[in-house]
Amino acid sequence: MMSIGDAVSQGVVDNKTLGYFLGRIYLYLAAIGIRTDLLRFRQHMKNEMAHYACDCWDAEIYTTYGWIECVGCADRSAYDLRVHSVSTKKKLCVRETLDEPLVYEKLVCEPNSKVFGPKLKRAAKPVQEHLESLAAEELAEIKATLARDGKATVTLAGTAVDGDYEITADMLTIENKTIIENVREYTPNVIEPSFGIGRILYALIEHSFSVRADDEQRGVLSFNALMAPFKCLVLPLSGHASFASFLHEVARRLRAAGVPTRVDDAASAPIGRRYARNDELGMPFAVTVDFQTVEDNTVTLRERDTTKQIRGSLEEIVGLVTSLVSGATTWEEVLTKYELVDTVAKNDA
Repeated sequence: MMSIGDAVSQGVVDNKTLGYFLGRIYLYLAAIGIRTDLLRFRQHMKNEMAHYACDCWDAEIYTTYGWIECVGCADRSAYDLRVHSVSTKKKLCVRETLDEPLVYEKLVCEPNSKVFGPKLKRAAKPVQEHLESLAAEELAEIKATLARDGKATVTLAGTAVDGDYEITADMLTIENKTIIENVREYTPNVIEPSFGIGRILYALIEHSFSVRADDEQRGVLSFNALMAPFKCLVLPLSGHASFASFLHEVARRLRAAGVPTRVDDAASAPIGRRYARNDELGMPFAVTVDFQTVEDNTVTLRERDTTKQIRGSLEEIVGLVTSLVSGATTWEEVLTKYELVDTVAKNDA
């Protein structure tokens, strides 16, 4: 396994910006509940790389269908703007005024207009534009060829005057010059992440589903609080009439705190069965109103995956659920501060 930093520094990933996006994709998938041991990134081979991409990676997630591509992340570099710029003959770049002038040496091609134009005629401007677009290494190679042979060949493609053109040493000079820039011009590059939401959601459901170790008939969707459609279940221990007002008060407070809440007041079924059917819906927490609630205004809070419960005041439990859902605290941290209760453990088996 290789870190993103190492992949960028060793040239496996093309650049830091692409590496940043790959890292963010990984963090996103992990945050929503995709198992990281069933997640990998695969680089496109040269024969499958899109024509516009200089590097491209797929985030693949393992499911019962095998490894499936769920996110694609392509570095389009400046392909789109560059192609439009060539076609329209217009500059499509960003101009940034510099606080201090940028001074550097650059290899510059300067045509001798008295010779360059008359010799190349219609091709003069395209040849000049081609020479000006060359990288420093390519321009240095032409300079060396002119110095050695007195002539060099320039090939045009994608113009109205495509073909090979001979340039001679008297037609231009190629020399290092000191450039002073007060405005920086650059063509923005594009990183294109593309998410297959349906595939990600399917993989998440697969990764989240399990059955209780002691009962294969009891399925559990272990959605984390971030992804669960309903964050908290509110239910009474039984159908006793004294529970009704407390039940609705708990639900009201949770909803007022922004916690999506479901009330299951079908008290004809045992509470263990009601816990189980809501575990299958992926709700991470459950608040239970019981006879002690009527006496001292306390309720129990149950966590879906461990099935462990704690007790606290109604206000306290609402605050805890809000913190758990927002990620401000974890269930493990809660268990270090509260004693476990087992008042309904026999019904939760």
